[in-house]
Amino acid sequence: LTTFCLFEKTQLNVLEMDVAKDSALLNGVLMRTKETPNSSEVVTYAPFTLFPSPVPKAIFHQALTVQTHFNRLVDKISQDSNFLEEALASTIKVDNFTERLFNIYRHVLQEGRTQSIVLGLNRSDYMLDQKEDGSASLKQIEINTIAASFGGLSSRTPNIHRHVLKVAGRLEECKRILDNNPSAGLAEGLSKAWDLYGSERAVILFLIEEVQRNIYDHRYVENELWKRNIPVIRRQFEDVCKTGCLDQNKRLFVDGREVAIVYFRNGYMPQNYTEQNWEARLMIERSLAVKCPDISTHLAGTKKVQQELCRPGVLERFFPGEPDVVEQIRATFAGLYTLDMGPEGDKTVAMALAKPNQFVLKPQREGGGNNIYGAEICHVLEGVKNSTERMAYILMDKVQPRPVHNYLLRLGSPLKLSTCLSELGVFGVYVRYGQDMVLNECAGHLLRTKSDEHSDGGVAAGVAVLDNPFLV
Repeated sequence: LTTFCLFEKTQLNVLEMDVAKDSALLNGVLMRTKETPNSSEVVTYAPFTLFPSPVPKAIFHQALTVQTHFNRLVDKISQDSNFLEEALASTIKVDNFTERLFNIYRHVLQEGRTQSIVLGLNRSDYMLDQKEDGSASLKQIEINTIAASFGGLSSRTPNIHRHVLKVAGRLEECKRILDNNPSAGLAEGLSKAWDLYGSERAVILFLIEEVQRNIYDHRYVENELWKRNIPVIRRQFEDVCKTGCLDQNKRLFVDGREVAIVYFRNGYMPQNYTEQNWEARLMIERSLAVKCPDISTHLAGTKKVQQELCRPGVLERFFPGEPDVVEQIRATFAGLYTLDMGPEGDKTVAMALAKPNQFVLKPQREGGGNNIYGAEICHVLEGVKNSTERMAYILMDKVQPRPVHNYLLRLGSPLKLSTCLSELGVFGVYVRYGQDMVLNECAGHLLRTKSDEHSDGGVAAGVAVLDNPFLV
């Protein structure tokens, strides 16, 4: 541990701790409080680490380099209806949420796509897997193709750690904090798709939740769009239900305003949907508006698709004649195993029950806090091992990350040196117009760190905090 505690002996007094918190406030790393989740009258700093956490330089650059390949992969999957049908055939039999999404996908396919502009804003998440010989490798945890968050706040966190290190007298280390601006990169993708849509009066609609503590993460992306004179409105599913309609050309109007892009910051969990909301989602998907993501890209990010990509020959299907790309993507894969009915799924069940601490059981859910670990895996699998219900999950090798030490600053929590685990996210942006990929970029990074007391959960779930990579 001591090798990766770069700032453990750096001393800051109580007043200087307040300097760190004030720096977060001054730099706009903000969240609404739990007590006032829908009011900006009372805000606080978003949770963050006191110091940046070490990340091996080679692994960091590997994650950034492979991102444009993952952008292409997600886009290729979204265009392959046969693959999506095959990959999700078992899941939609037992998982109602995925089935409802897939029914919309089939409806759109049968009716015919109305929009040839495809916009993808995704985030691929990784951890460092520590081998017994001391080496570490980059392993993908998941790829988020809908509502990938913290591009806004992570654009502001570098200045916090620069300031903290200056106050601590670590001027040389201060210079090594990386520039990072995902909010500008995400806005570039939205701006490109808006330009291609071709109507200066049309708006970008941020589709949001009713309770929105993380609004400032949205606002940084939104403000980047306003700088480009692109109008933005924020609406909920309920607003689309009440005031949304399609004209004879399938242009989408909400509150009487034409919508060029629907940017989903909601809609990734079952609890986001009432029957009316499902109807609104279908209307959006049928419309001429650019969807971010469209329904096929949403499905491309499911856990079951992630597991199917690990099968031999699947990546080659999407990248024929590009062995280097296949190798780079496959190098990031952890072991992933099917729980479909049959001998292969039976083998997976037996493997998980025998050594549950070596695996993670994953349902088809986003948003953090859904995964199952340790003895709980046995409890769940014993209940469904002979049932088709097990097909709602996949099994993944548990990544064994290298722990680091840091201080986690969170409102109302005592400050102490904690043993921590970090997760690196890389933002990807792409725009396809017809068959032409007109934008394909890595848009920046996100580092989240949590105490090793917690197995699962992100910043929004109150477990992880924002961080910056300190390359070593």
